[in-house]
Amino acid sequence: MSRAFVFPGQGAQAIGMGKALADAYPAARAVFDEVDEALGEKLSDLIWDGDIETLTLTENAQPALMATSLAAMKALEAEGVGIEAAAFVAGHSLGEYSALAAAQAFSITDTARLLRTRGKAMQQAVPVGEGAMAAVLGLDLAAVREVAAEAAQGEVCAAANDNDPAQVVVSGAKAAVERAVEIAKGRGAKRAILLPVSAPFHCALMQPAAEVMAEALAQVDIAVPKVPVVANVRAEAVTDPDEIRALLVEQVTHAVRWRESVAWMAAQGVDETWEIGAGKALTGMIRRIDKTVATRAVGTPEDVAAAAESAKG
Repeated sequence: MSRAFVFPGQGAQAIGMGKALADAYPAARAVFDEVDEALGEKLSDLIWDGDIETLTLTENAQPALMATSLAAMKALEAEGVGIEAAAFVAGHSLGEYSALAAAQAFSITDTARLLRTRGKAMQQAVPVGEGAMAAVLGLDLAAVREVAAEAAQGEVCAAANDNDPAQVVVSGAKAAVERAVEIAKGRGAKRAILLPVSAPFHCALMQPAAEVMAEALAQVDIAVPKVPVVANVRAEAVTDPDEIRALLVEQVTHAVRWRESVAWMAAQGVDETWEIGAGKALTGMIRRIDKTVATRAVGTPEDVAAAAESAKG
């Protein structure tokens, strides 16, 4: 059994996530304490007892989801399953930072601060209301790229997340994305819907955020990860710290090649994925990408115990 650990991106956040892990495992609680200290605020209070609108703000959701993923990872380690139990790690957008922290390329403190910076920079790159994202269901990447090109009309409109064979997200200027929704419906998309996001992620409009992240990442030490990290921009594994740094800057404006990343891991022999942290969104995508890959979500103490038991078998 060759296993990959995968880490969720924005949209998986929920009030109360990670609380049961923190209550059950001191090492998991220590992650939330470290993130609180790194940010100089009690983000854990917001995660466990706050309101979902505030948690969903990009600058909060990104470090919060990372904290929850790393808490689940620490719980697994407490049960005897370390990062070395995975052949690869990968994460969706901000999840790539969680993957790098889990693989010990980044410290948790640095990861929390980077994600707070990244969240703010992505939010501020485009004035609210000027950008949008939309999910197109039932058309493949090539078809959605054609839709985006037709919808652009001189504005930015691009395929931003290639999630699975039947779900591609477009991102860009609001009017262009709205045109893309209508064009996609006309091209036979099962559904094309605007997403409730605060900014147009993973497109050229994010260039100001990429510049902020280039500066922030230049200040941070990156170690060789204990396990190869499958980069969103490349859809293949990287281990060189300088390459990781450059790809994380590119990632801000480039598409998340999730479908290709999963297919690449499967081609390397991965036949099982564990989604570490909140929700099960990646698990659903992976099932649609390759039905031969077994999936497991690890987000609660019960999940951790079951996963650890299976790893021993």
